[in-house]
Amino acid sequence: MLYDIKLAIDYEFETPANAGRHLLRMLPRNIDGVQRVLISNVDSQPEPAERLDSLDFFGNQTVSLRLGEPTETESFHMRARVEKLPRAAPVNSGPTLAMLQDELATIHSLEPESPHHFLPQSRLVKTDKAVADWAAPFKNETMPIVEIVSRICSGLHAIMKFDPQSTDVDTPMAEAFRKRRGVCQDFTHIMIAALRSLHIPAGYVSGFLRTIPPKGSERLEGADAMHAWVRAWCGSQTGWVEFDPTNNMRAELDHVIVAYGRDYFDVAPVKGTLRLAGGQASHQSVDMVPLPFPG
Repeated sequence: MLYDIKLAIDYEFETPANAGRHLLRMLPRNIDGVQRVLISNVDSQPEPAERLDSLDFFGNQTVSLRLGEPTETESFHMRARVEKLPRAAPVNSGPTLAMLQDELATIHSLEPESPHHFLPQSRLVKTDKAVADWAAPFKNETMPIVEIVSRICSGLHAIMKFDPQSTDVDTPMAEAFRKRRGVCQDFTHIMIAALRSLHIPAGYVSGFLRTIPPKGSERLEGADAMHAWVRAWCGSQTGWVEFDPTNNMRAELDHVIVAYGRDYFDVAPVKGTLRLAGGQASHQSVDMVPLPFPG
């Protein structure tokens, strides 16, 4: 699949902001065998006094900006053309939960893709008894990991309701789980916590979800803004497998990846500081259009 993607994140300030610095993670990743970025760029208004493009620890593309003149508005606009490549579905003959623990004990690497980064609690995914108690019945020492992850994805989707009014970006994971309501960020954090409680390495994926469903299919939830889903490590042979608990599906051709991390804190599209007095308002929009291949 070939996609043209636009992302706009705009801010309005009650009083002029100055002395600001931002770190953006808005550009799609190039991933061998998964997706290929044909062209991409991020524009910011007003023009920054300084800009630095680089990669973070997990290999995500970052853009670091320093605000120059005082301003009452800021805009970050990303455009990209991305080819999403088909991936073979993971087979359910991979390692079992018991085998996975033995395999983890033999891995000593702390490189970015190491599963050891994705086992402990992280800044926004804390150990939570309620989530662990809910996940406990899914534990099965003889079941393939992929099957356990799939069942947790479906189980969470069954008890949670997608409700953009129930939470915001700062709502703790435990509160969203107690309400049984939330958005893709909440679904993703809860599923990560559930998997980690079973000692299955799990991380956060930010990206884009196709906004136009295939003919005869229902519109997917979470397609009007940046989306989030889960990646779980299912052993060295199977590798990382991605699931979207918000829509109860594997993340495949309709999902374009921007960033990998332990939770939302690692992949937030805009982070930084501003010298600001008064409030602010923000707006985010996404347009993801499938394209025919040339010829």
